[in-house]
Amino acid sequence: MISDSDLIAMVRAYNPNTNEALIRDAYAYGAKMHEGQTRHSGEPYFTHPVEVAALLTERWLDDATIVTALLHDTIEDTGSTFSEVERRFGSEIAELVDGVTKLTNLELNSSETKQAENFRKLFMAMSKDLRVILVKLADRLHNMRTIKHMRPEKQVQKARETMDIYAPLAGRMGMHWMREELEDLAFRVLNPDARASIIRRFITLQKETGDVVPKITEDIRTELANARIEGKVLGRAKKPYSIWRKMEEKKQSFSRLSDIYGFRVITNSEDDCYRALGVLHRRWRSVPGRFKDYISQPKTNGYRSIHTTVSGRDGKRVEIQIRTRQMHDVAEAGVAAHWAYRDGERVENPFAVDPSTWVSSMTERFEQADDHDDFLEHVKLEMYSDQVFCFTPKGEVVKLPRGATPLDYAYAIHTRIGHSCVGAKVDGLRVPLWTRLRNGQSVEIITAEGQKPQPTWIDIAVTGRARSAIRKSLREEHRDRYIKLGRELTRVAFEHVGKKASDKALDTAAKELSLTDASQLLEYVGSTELSAREVVTALYPELADTPDMEPADAQRPVVGLPEGAEVKRAACCQAVPGERIVGIKYKGEGVFVHAIACDALVEFEDEPERWLDIRWHTGRHAATNAVSLALTIGNSFGVLGRICTLIGEQKANISDMHFIDRKPDYFQLLVDVDVRDAEHLHSVMTAIEADSDVAALERHRDLSRKP
Repeated sequence: MISDSDLIAMVRAYNPNTNEALIRDAYAYGAKMHEGQTRHSGEPYFTHPVEVAALLTERWLDDATIVTALLHDTIEDTGSTFSEVERRFGSEIAELVDGVTKLTNLELNSSETKQAENFRKLFMAMSKDLRVILVKLADRLHNMRTIKHMRPEKQVQKARETMDIYAPLAGRMGMHWMREELEDLAFRVLNPDARASIIRRFITLQKETGDVVPKITEDIRTELANARIEGKVLGRAKKPYSIWRKMEEKKQSFSRLSDIYGFRVITNSEDDCYRALGVLHRRWRSVPGRFKDYISQPKTNGYRSIHTTVSGRDGKRVEIQIRTRQMHDVAEAGVAAHWAYRDGERVENPFAVDPSTWVSSMTERFEQADDHDDFLEHVKLEMYSDQVFCFTPKGEVVKLPRGATPLDYAYAIHTRIGHSCVGAKVDGLRVPLWTRLRNGQSVEIITAEGQKPQPTWIDIAVTGRARSAIRKSLREEHRDRYIKLGRELTRVAFEHVGKKASDKALDTAAKELSLTDASQLLEYVGSTELSAREVVTALYPELADTPDMEPADAQRPVVGLPEGAEVKRAACCQAVPGERIVGIKYKGEGVFVHAIACDALVEFEDEPERWLDIRWHTGRHAATNAVSLALTIGNSFGVLGRICTLIGEQKANISDMHFIDRKPDYFQLLVDVDVRDAEHLHSVMTAIEADSDVAALERHRDLSRKP
């Protein structure tokens, strides 16, 4: 564990004037409060707060934030109290610790309605002091780094919460290094097969072409040196999750994905950024549509950089970001740059955004959401979306998420403009309202008195603000009709379970669903935003009609086959239900099902006529899909028997077992396990991997077993 002296040395490296006594006192107090507590790994619990504090020193944060990290679990998990922390460390630190405690108690992975309500609380905490979120993000990062010690079901829960909430939030705050690591750590838990496949392909690519990063880095340095531009060049391969997301978005295989390498050029001045851009574009051909200038149009979190993609060495596409040192500091620290210290002084970075300004820009549009669903939609759109910049006829800039339409632009100007919109002109030309706007376009909205939002606008609008305003207008117009229809639908649903939809029952259900009253509940049911079954479930979960999933047809497990075609699972990849698949036709043998990432598919790239677009049949599949698992286990008494028992407890059958290697201290073996689907397989592998005598476990795929 990092000692108090080592931690102080970390802080002193960027802040020689740090309050050493305060940090040492907090360290001692935290250690005393957590004494006797252990983590899932068996380590003393206090190692966690210390590691969180150490993470924050990497961002040069102030003493109050470091102390908060050391104490962030004391109020929640020990006998400490708010008043005691306030007495010993002051009101500022006590408020920060209390804020982190309240965030920790939010169940952000719960139902949509509850999640939206807690999002509101999260943003309220942010509006008071953003350092609360910085500590919470560092806390989550360390927990994700050590997630393997948690129970399997807890790992999945925390990973999903991280992917849905904390990673996008870190990105929105400009802390892209943290977002990437959080995403990749969550990806390791949620889709280990996909991640392992990408890593294997990276290794294969490097064997075939060598490590191209140093070569391209040197090429860029040479071009800058020839132009007498001083700059630092950094290059790296992108994270597995980033690559997987690109593959999913573009529907491309790894072999066809080109821009898997990223490079940064860090210059001394803004002028040098644009000079460097010119040098690179003269040397390599730029890729159309892949240029963004966030220096002239910075993001709301202060991020500034020029992004471009060029066809580099051997025609490989590479992404290049160009920025100054100060811009790079903000890009690394994001909004946290506001509290950064260097040489004992608060860093005066002209590009660092005032946190209060940033939070205001995030929350002002959320306040317009009149219910939890609208608010949740606002938040998720804001955190996940990139931006485009359009101009008003007067030359003012309007920021919108990528994919926004003139309708979104109209509502961004004013709700009244959006409601009365009848058309739009983009760069002087009349365009349909569903047109996707692009960077730099000038937009003019045409309005008319008496115009009202149309139901079809919901499918056109992209931003939460626009969709919320449209829904609200439509609800008000049709409110009475919706309530009447909702009352009839709930009456039928309640009678179906032998109950009566009384006013009291509806009021109680509305409260359970976090709605204002029974009228709002009936309105939502009538407008199909809430189902009558959900209302019944809120009051009588044990009576709700939730039939089990229908069993899938064992004779026709996949959909999309030609009439009468025989189907088999390819032995090379052993795809199971729940995984994306493709069919390959073999003359005289029928159709073989391959996993979409199977390496064997490479040999069929030039034979598109043999490919079939297929998918697994919906429903519950029988546990008849054999998957080979490669295990390395300790050669101890009872280990193999225990592994077999673990597999049986997961209701999976062992259909074959083969020993590959026997050593005095370990065995290597292949075990064929029959499973229902990918979820069942994950449960089996998680149960096995949790055993202390299992040294290694992976899904075994053998290309030599091709059909």
